[in-house]
Amino acid sequence: IGSGPIIIGQACEFDYSGTQACKALKKLGYEIVLVNSNPATIMTDPDVADITYIEPLNLDRLTQIIEQERPDALLPNLGGQSGLNLCSELDKAGVLKKFNVQVIGVQVDAIERGEDRIEFKNAMKDLGIGMPRSEVAYTIDEAVKIAEELKYPVVLRPAYTMGGAGGGMVYNVDELKVVCERGLQASLVGQVLVEECIFGWEELELEVVRDADNNKITVCFIENIDPIGVHTGDSFCSAPMLTIPEDVQKELQKMSYRIIESIEVIGGCNCQFALNPESMEYSVIEVNPRVSRSSALASKATGYPIAKVTTKIALGYTLDEIKNDVTGKTCACFEPTLDYVVVKVPKWPFDKFVNASRKLGTQMKATGEVMSIAPCFEAAIDRKSV
Repeated sequence: IGSGPIIIGQACEFDYSGTQACKALKKLGYEIVLVNSNPATIMTDPDVADITYIEPLNLDRLTQIIEQERPDALLPNLGGQSGLNLCSELDKAGVLKKFNVQVIGVQVDAIERGEDRIEFKNAMKDLGIGMPRSEVAYTIDEAVKIAEELKYPVVLRPAYTMGGAGGGMVYNVDELKVVCERGLQASLVGQVLVEECIFGWEELELEVVRDADNNKITVCFIENIDPIGVHTGDSFCSAPMLTIPEDVQKELQKMSYRIIESIEVIGGCNCQFALNPESMEYSVIEVNPRVSRSSALASKATGYPIAKVTTKIALGYTLDEIKNDVTGKTCACFEPTLDYVVVKVPKWPFDKFVNASRKLGTQMKATGEVMSIAPCFEAAIDRKSV
């Protein structure tokens, strides 16, 4: 399943990952049926998949395609949030069971544990991993009551969305009602998490990969230069982490591994944390049980093809069975090491949307990004040297 249109919050990173997946599958001799509503992508080129459907990405059309093509398996976790949501819908509608389609790459219940705010919160509680105080709301009135208890400002995070779609930071009850209504509509299950604001904390990301034998590696440590309150897609980022002590990075790595084991993620996964720079207290923000925008950045920054490796893991390969594309000799279970600095700078479409608000928040507004590589941070972030 492709990601559909290139929109704010979901750009061409999933065309990149989906194309990698198709190439990996084809090389291994599999017949590929691809569905994506966007013809202006590389993955919909005639030579990428064996059969390509340019159709609306909805339950009815996907059901018709599955009935027509009778695929053996469905690979949903390389098409962004669209792929995961549609996989969940197909499962709940009984389509996958009816046509005997096996879901590979991610378990359907793992999608729920990673994307459903209640399930994720319960999973973190069982692990003893801290999270910002929060409660789930299904109506605006419920959200108002929760916000009064948590005290403003609060952050609204709709379930089963990407790029912070439908959510945002609100400072009073009037703003909350507007954003909550938008969030409930955007959420696949009509669910919004009302969360205390930890504005100003550092935001850190780990790109991790896990196989079915529980082998795990960290492909990339990413430090957001902008603090919590600005969506990671709108934040300047650096890799590796430059200001975070090594012992804290190791602790975050251990925490990431415990989380992906608990959620039972297979393949690439993005774990996001908040760190209080004064007390060094940290908490988990969210986990994406799929290849993400940050996965594309990590792949480009390190040379480690996360989407390709994720596809092979979905087919049953383990990390020690997959050849490392960079060295050509070692296996994919070796973690990349960076002796250079990578900086990512977002690209905002304000030149096209002149009347759009330029105030950044937890809802992503960028449509792309630029990456620079240099021996040090100063050179990487200096526009003249890029």
